[in-house]
Amino acid sequence: MKNKTKFSLSTTQIILLSFLVTILLGSLLLALPISSANGSAVPYIDALFTATTATCVTGLVTLPTATTWSVFGQLVILILIQVGGLGVITIISGFMLMFNQKMGIKDRLLIKDAFNLNTMYGLGRFIKNVLIGTFLIEALGALLYMTVFVPEFGVRGIWISIFNSVSAFCNAGIDIIGENSLCDYATNTVVNVVTSFLIILGGIGFIVWWDILRVLKGRTTKNKHIFRYLNLHTKIAIITTLILIVSGGLLIFVFEYNNPLTIGNMSVLDKLKVSFFQSITTRTAGFATVNQESLTGASTIVSLILMFIGGSPVGTAGGVKTVTVVVLLCSAFATIRNKSAATIFNRTISVDSICKAVSVVSMFVVILFCAILLLIATTDFSITDVLYESVSAAATVGLSRNLTAKLHLVGKIIIILAMYFGRIGPISLAIAFASSGPNQNVISAPEEDISIG
Repeated sequence: MKNKTKFSLSTTQIILLSFLVTILLGSLLLALPISSANGSAVPYIDALFTATTATCVTGLVTLPTATTWSVFGQLVILILIQVGGLGVITIISGFMLMFNQKMGIKDRLLIKDAFNLNTMYGLGRFIKNVLIGTFLIEALGALLYMTVFVPEFGVRGIWISIFNSVSAFCNAGIDIIGENSLCDYATNTVVNVVTSFLIILGGIGFIVWWDILRVLKGRTTKNKHIFRYLNLHTKIAIITTLILIVSGGLLIFVFEYNNPLTIGNMSVLDKLKVSFFQSITTRTAGFATVNQESLTGASTIVSLILMFIGGSPVGTAGGVKTVTVVVLLCSAFATIRNKSAATIFNRTISVDSICKAVSVVSMFVVILFCAILLLIATTDFSITDVLYESVSAAATVGLSRNLTAKLHLVGKIIIILAMYFGRIGPISLAIAFASSGPNQNVISAPEEDISIG
């Protein structure tokens, strides 16, 4: 009897295809005349670019969102942002739970891989909590935004508030206020605090939320040592996030203090607001309160580093992720100190975690290098602008040194690919294109030392 080969997709390949299908459907809707503010269909490449930047929650745009798209077009973009931020698999699973549909093993594997979780236990409750938590936070953010935007824009301010809240929480960085992002609100305390609050909560990661709530529920008011009871992942994500925000904000404050093109003419308090917002938004959010091309060289380097690192795993942010960087640093320091294992917070980091961290950074660097090389080869933009644009696209940040709108067809395609590959995750990309068949080689190859460094 002949063996029949049954074609099937791995869970990782399904996740990649789900994002691709969402982007293509979104681009078709945005290419319709009804999506355009003036009733004339936009070029398909711009519709595709917008659908990609929304689904990949990046924020780079070739056309101004506020003036190019009709309310229908903006609604399509908002839906793409929400779906892209939470993930297609999450949305589908949410509908299954809503209609009391049982999730099979395949569904649970999809959720596990979509969120890069280590267990399939309690996935239904996890999805439910993610959706409820997301919508509650976005609703709160919209209400707080309304205190600023409704008095200024009237009824339209409600729509702006909802759009901005979803975009900020999903770390998309797309707004419908004007063509200069949030620059007109650079010193507005409410807009700064609410946007920062949404960016951090979305980027810190869903499993950090539930771990903190778990510890708070289990601790008594007498026991204030909450931090020690958190999981290792949560500790690393929180501490690293705080270090990056504070150090990034202070460095930008110092480097931009006397720069008249950014914060040089502001009060000290306003300088601090803008500096810390820049530090937060570069963690893959993409909103801007200062022109990025006006930053000093030192601040540009700081922003590039923050964009490269990004947010934390299992959240709406991009980049190589905070935990990934910490794992690599711990492994490097352990090697330098001639230790057999990498440790942090009195816990040993598994070899598997270190291998995954190396894979993520390696693949991300490859994607980034290809984008930079191709843009330099096909455009005449400065290396600094190309580097900024490429890191912003691959890390799904959305900040630009006024280059996106100047991209030609080839440049747009390069950035589209960089955004897509950056959003689905470097390690997911590698797994998806690897052989899905089982490894039949049960005999290990001989081991041999090689020279490193």
